[in-house]
Amino acid sequence: MYLERQLSLERDLAHRSVFLVGPRQTGKTTLLRRRYSHARWYNLLRGDEFLRLSAEPWRLHEELAGLKPGSVVVIDEIQRLPSLLNEVHGLIEEQDLRFVLTGSSPVKLTRGGVNLLGGRARMRYLSPLVFPEFDAWDLDRIASIGSLPAIFLAEDPWEDLRSYVGTYLQLEIRAEGLVRGIESFSRFLRVAAIGAGDQTVFEQIASDAQVPARTIREYYGVLEETLLGRMVQPYHPSRTASRKAVSRGKFFFFDVGVVQALIGRRSVTPGTGEFGRAVEQYIFTELETWMRYNRVEGELMYWRTVDAREVDFVVPERYAVGIKAGGSVGRGDLKGLQALREDEPGLKPVLVCGEARPRIVEGIDVLPVGVFLDRLWAGTL
Repeated sequence: MYLERQLSLERDLAHRSVFLVGPRQTGKTTLLRRRYSHARWYNLLRGDEFLRLSAEPWRLHEELAGLKPGSVVVIDEIQRLPSLLNEVHGLIEEQDLRFVLTGSSPVKLTRGGVNLLGGRARMRYLSPLVFPEFDAWDLDRIASIGSLPAIFLAEDPWEDLRSYVGTYLQLEIRAEGLVRGIESFSRFLRVAAIGAGDQTVFEQIASDAQVPARTIREYYGVLEETLLGRMVQPYHPSRTASRKAVSRGKFFFFDVGVVQALIGRRSVTPGTGEFGRAVEQYIFTELETWMRYNRVEGELMYWRTVDAREVDFVVPERYAVGIKAGGSVGRGDLKGLQALREDEPGLKPVLVCGEARPRIVEGIDVLPVGVFLDRLWAGTL
């Protein structure tokens, strides 16, 4: 089954080339096969293609010599042969071709002085499935297994998730030599997954994972470099803010199913604390992707004060989003949003919840998860 994706590359390809990156199995190749089936393709996972171009990269010029300006050329898994980017650079200059260069591991493209085409290519990210892409959206299923397309649609998603995590450790970490000691990194991954969405205290994580604190900082850097997640930084309102904000970040993984697999949790039950944390992780994925696909400036953040007033996510200059996935919403659940509204009245406050119907409480939209996501992607929030 093919699910139509929200990411559009047309505006970019009208003027320049594109680096399309994203974790494994987000559907980069499927997306491009669907939209650019008549493009010239190079798949560097194929042994014959890789060997031919690694031995004689100049062949790319000869094989593409007859293409018209503006023609699209796809090179899949470009990180396997980053030296080929020199040839791509020349073809963009000489023939005005448009390249789509995909990669699930961008580390080689950002380390070691690799030619990134001098601004002639935009970097775009493909994320797991988001709300408008589902044929049948199912929050309970997503909270347990995530929204990677192949895993969400699989008959045995748990086994696929376990295999996915193992493949990541083997292919992305061990093969790239990104860390020393895969065993300590594996321990760190589980601890990081258990604490996903909490304020990140490196010393505590180091103690739990039995790894030095300085190494923990490096490990989080590896997760960000390989697109497995992002450290969400605290939001600091205007200088006239009446409350002091905390300074520690929160780390979120790119997909809630990967978090569950790292922890070893096969499912979560609605109404439990684990379900609430899973929904928060999922909302991170949706908001982060919505900002990327709609090219919203700034970064997704969160807000928490030293006296424990908190808003789970802040889209700067747009939204303040609190989350309460379980039970009925009481006025006490609105305190964080109310406090931030006093300091930043320009942010629209929204509480995302597990209730059945939307309502407005003291000027704050209280929205079921599905209603919130529908309005977010429709532009009616």
